[in-house]
Amino acid sequence: MKSFFFALQHLSRIRLYNGEFNEIAFGKSPVYFPAVGLILGIALLLARQIFILVFPVPVVAALLIVTMAALTGGIHLDGFMDTFDGMFSGRSKERKMEIMRDSRVGAFGVLGLACLFLLKYSAFTALPVEILTSLIILATVLSRWAMVYLIVFFPYARNEGLGTLYSLYAGKREFALATLGAALITILTAGVAGLLIWLTLFIVVHFVAQKVKAELGGLTGDIYGATCEGSELIVYLAAFPAYNILPQLFSAPVRFW
Repeated sequence: MKSFFFALQHLSRIRLYNGEFNEIAFGKSPVYFPAVGLILGIALLLARQIFILVFPVPVVAALLIVTMAALTGGIHLDGFMDTFDGMFSGRSKERKMEIMRDSRVGAFGVLGLACLFLLKYSAFTALPVEILTSLIILATVLSRWAMVYLIVFFPYARNEGLGTLYSLYAGKREFALATLGAALITILTAGVAGLLIWLTLFIVVHFVAQKVKAELGGLTGDIYGATCEGSELIVYLAAFPAYNILPQLFSAPVRFW
C-alpha cells in the first residue's frame, strides 16, 4: 500500500501517509497512477454535481479547471509550462534542459497554458452532457496511464531527481498492471468509444515522446507532467469526432450520469 500512498501524494494534494520515504515503494508507485486518476475524476464529478446546482454551464466549466488545479497542486501544469518554455526555445539540448529546470516561467509557457485552459474550457462547455461525466473519468485515468507508458518505455534524461527512481523500479510488470486497470475503467465508462479514444491518445503520446527523445536524449519529470495535461485535452477533443460519427459506441456496462 505504500506505493499507492506515494502515487496519491505525488500526483495530488491528498495526504494519507506520514511514514518514512521508501525508494522502492516510490519507484513502483506508477502502477497506481490510473487508480489515482480515477480518484481525481470522481472528485471532479462530485464537484461538478455541486457546481451545476448553483452556476450556469460556462462558470461550471471554469470551476472544474480550477478544481483540478487545486486537487493536483498544479504540479502537472508547472511541468507543462516548463516543457513549453524549453522545447520551443529553439536552443541546444543542454540549454533546453536548463530552461526546463528554471523555476521562472517564460512567454512560451504562459502561451501554452492559456491555450490549454481555453481548449479545456471550450470542451467542458461544448461536450454533450450525456458523455461528459464518462469523459472526465476517462481523461483523468488515461492521462495518468500515459505517464506510466513514458516512464517504462522511454529513458530518463537526467541523472538525478525522483524520475530516476521510476526508471529503476517501474518496469513492464507495473505497466501491465496499470494498463489492465486503465482498460477495465475505460470499458466500464465509455465502451468501444473509450478504447478508440485511448488508441488515438497512445498514437499522439508515442509520436510526441519519440520527438522529444530525439531532441533531449530522453524524457524528464516536466515532460511527464506536460503529457498528463496534454493527454486530458486529447481525450476531450477526440471525443467530438467519435461521438458525432458513431454515438452508439459510447455504450458501457456502467454509467456515471
